Amino acid sequence: MNQFFRPTVSQATGYIPGEQPKPGTPMLKLNTNENPYPPSPAALQVLRQLDSEWLRRYPDPYANDFRQAVSEVLRIPAQWIIVGNGSDEVLNLIVRACAAADRKVAYPTPTYVLYRTLTELQPAQIAEIPYGENFDLPIAALIAENAAITFIASPNSPSGHVVPTDHLRQLALHLSGVLVVDEAYVDFANQTALDLVRDLENVIVVRTLSKGYSLAGLRLGFGIAQPKLLEGLFKVKDSYNIDAIACLVGAAAMRDQCYKTVCVEKVKLSRAKLAIDLKHLGFRVWASQTNFLLVEPPQINAESLYLSLKRQGILVRYFKQPGLENKLRITVGTDTQNQSLIAALAALL
Repeated sequence: MNQFFRPTVSQATGYIPGEQPKPGTPMLKLNTNENPYPPSPAALQVLRQLDSEWLRRYPDPYANDFRQAVSEVLRIPAQWIIVGNGSDEVLNLIVRACAAADRKVAYPTPTYVLYRTLTELQPAQIAEIPYGENFDLPIAALIAENAAITFIASPNSPSGHVVPTDHLRQLALHLSGVLVVDEAYVDFANQTALDLVRDLENVIVVRTLSKGYSLAGLRLGFGIAQPKLLEGLFKVKDSYNIDAIACLVGAAAMRDQCYKTVCVEKVKLSRAKLAIDLKHLGFRVWASQTNFLLVEPPQINAESLYLSLKRQGILVRYFKQPGLENKLRITVGTDTQNQSLIAALAALL
């Protein structure tokens, strides 16, 4: 055990992100769910016209320009919004503020593995509840845990399914702790839990600009909750956690809803076509309300297929964990990218 770190840190595995080839590397990258289309022209114009004064001075500690943009678009008071260096930072703030060694964190599995990583490092008790058949939310089991924090990713990764809002409401009403609805992929879905935030003080919805807005490299996310819940998170937050450039670019992207919607609709159409093409090759394909598909290959080991694709310069995501051993998660690319993937799979199968 390393003498420099807390035992919890030394023993933790740590979160392992998807592979990130250097820019310009000739790889077809369908493994980390980036949007295949460029960011909003309005956001890019902000970068081109950036005044150096924004770099010289400290940024607004609350990212109020961006909060105002979110407020306008989602019709939520700006005071109900906390901004993070990606939605992952907001998740981290929640764990740091609400979890402890004698307090529990619960979530259904399989889901975003960062929930486990953050909880282990706190440290806090972990309650992992397997999803039911067809990814039905295990409401009764989660209520029985009555954790300090209950994480629900909706849409969920890696499954791509959405948890019905009435199920989330039922869960929140029976919890004394915080219900975190992680809506990283909500731009590709047909429902949101925002109404729960308006009605219930123990619910926080977390979102990101990485997926729908094509700004994964910017690292900008936000949480929406009633001020009573945000009060503790602001105490934990770093003073200047959002840089000035991210705030300006993010605000411009947020206000350009027309462009975002056009790109999202293209992804959804490509998602439907890719699902059909994969089924024709014999894959089992789960219904998805995200920009990726969870699939099970026919008569071939998923890990070996992942490695074979990688050797051909195509990256998809393989999770070596219970329930996912023979499944792959494939990001939806452009139609041209998707057809390159299909051609490679057809040859391998």
